[in-house]
Amino acid sequence: MRVSVRMFTTLRELAGKGQETLEFDAGVVTVRDVLGELVKRHGKAFRDYLYDEEEKVQEHLQLLVNGKSIDLLDELETRLKEKDQVAIVPPIGGG
Repeated sequence: MRVSVRMFTTLRELAGKGQETLEFDAGVVTVRDVLGELVKRHGKAFRDYLYDEEEKVQEHLQLLVNGKSIDLLDELETRLKEKDQVAIVPPIGGG
């Protein structure tokens, strides 16, 4: 199963790209699985930006599946389907 991931700002810099396609063996794949694979691929600095000291996703990051917040779905346990898109969105600020 293929899932695409879009990353912005700091995560894009840490990964060296703004979009990545991940492939998983058949079975249930969740947002948590996607984040775990990204950490495996991109290392400690990526993990440290993504997670807090308690291994929870940083509160300032928003996770979307096909444009919909995982807060409105099953959070990190949201199940993904072939060709779904996960976006990791940083806070938007202005001034």
